[in-house]
Amino acid sequence: MKILVTGGAGFIGSHVVQALLNRGDEVVVVDNINDYYDVQLKKDRLKMILQEVTFYELDIADLEGMRKVFFDNKIDQVCHLAAQAGVRYSLENPFAYEKANNVGTLNILELMKEFGVKDLVYASSSSVYGGNKKTPFSVEDNVDRPVSLYAATKKYNELIAHVYHHLYGLNCLGLRFFTVYGPLGRPDMALFKFTKAILEDKPIDVYNFGNMKRDFTFITDIVDGVVRSLDRVSEVKYSVLNLGNSNTVQLNRFIEIIEKELGKKAERNLMPLQPGDVPETFADIEKTKEVLSWEPKVGIEEGIKKFIDWYKGYYSKNYYG
Repeated sequence: MKILVTGGAGFIGSHVVQALLNRGDEVVVVDNINDYYDVQLKKDRLKMILQEVTFYELDIADLEGMRKVFFDNKIDQVCHLAAQAGVRYSLENPFAYEKANNVGTLNILELMKEFGVKDLVYASSSSVYGGNKKTPFSVEDNVDRPVSLYAATKKYNELIAHVYHHLYGLNCLGLRFFTVYGPLGRPDMALFKFTKAILEDKPIDVYNFGNMKRDFTFITDIVDGVVRSLDRVSEVKYSVLNLGNSNTVQLNRFIEIIEKELGKKAERNLMPLQPGDVPETFADIEKTKEVLSWEPKVGIEEGIKKFIDWYKGYYSKNYYG
């Protein structure tokens, strides 16, 4: 298969690309390498895959640029992972989310229709559940009350995918990711920020006074779910699925595991729940198991150890040189 992966220099995207290459697929990567976080990390992810893929440094909101990608490559499937990420950043930069997440996704769907590409797997997010009180979160739950702009754009992605499925017969499988972590992870995520700060003897900001709960999901489990989705999207036709560990961990416990792995205590700056954040995420994955024959394998202690081993190696010149 020739698969277009948008956001292929991103955390999840680069891991997915590697998995697809490992099994013999041809991969076309589109990524605009924006500076939302350390560009060098994105370039280093790309180094691992660049010689084996067709790469376009391009914004998915650029319709004509994307049209050329579709024109130049006979694409069989699209794995759409590009997005402007981050909940808090969306409060300050709303138009970045409208452009990347909404316009960009509309461009992808229009070009799939135009070029006769039928299969789409795309990234949604657990954030669409907003302030839902019922846990675990089920894909059958109402998700009409997002509490961040980022969440609203992800709900839009699900809605517009359904429209293109209904009107034009596109096979669309949306994946609601739950707090993905692991090697090559994003510097704006808690595990990366906490590890860096503790090693540098700096305090960490602990929101909701450490009572927040998250369904932390390791990157290899996410990649397995994405690849299975690509293999099954044509028979599934249309669905939205949760990809989560289905095991919620309190933030204070999360920090304790990091401290144990690093052999250092964190200086905690306790803070209230931030605007746009939710107190808990927790995935119901029964439908995912049924549709994809998938379930997570990596627990939180093992996952954090794998991340910290990677982090120490990656930054060894800075910290341990």
